Amino acid sequence: MRLVRRMRIAVVAGALGVATTGSVLSVAADSAFPFDRELKLDTPPMKGSKRVPIIEVSANGAAEIGLWCNTVRGTIIVVGDTITILPGQPAEGQNQCAPERSQGDEEMLSALAQMTNWRREGEMLILTGARTLRFRLQTN
Repeated sequence: MRLVRRMRIAVVAGALGVATTGSVLSVAADSAFPFDRELKLDTPPMKGSKRVPIIEVSANGAAEIGLWCNTVRGTIIVVGDTITILPGQPAEGQNQCAPERSQGDEEMLSALAQMTNWRREGEMLILTGARTLRFRLQTN
């Protein structure tokens, strides 16, 4: 009887250990910077458009930043919870857009260049600096 009881305790303790380890790994994965994932700005599209800014950062820091109108390449450096975003210039001959969308591109590039920190909140990446930008991790 005691042996059976000890075996049950050992099985329960082992199961709890696996569950706890799984939770710790999940928390660690949720707190890592989401390299090689598409990050979509958590905002509705501008009037007359379906486009919303999207960022994708490879593990080597190369970034593609889709803006309201155009797309630029840049570099993103992540060290701990610190982030530095170095957006490039839009390529010559890119899309001609409505003035408000072009202004949105300029404002977004300026805001990204001023980001200093990042954090994860579940499926959200929060960038902070002169202002706060929230990006949703895409699941597709």
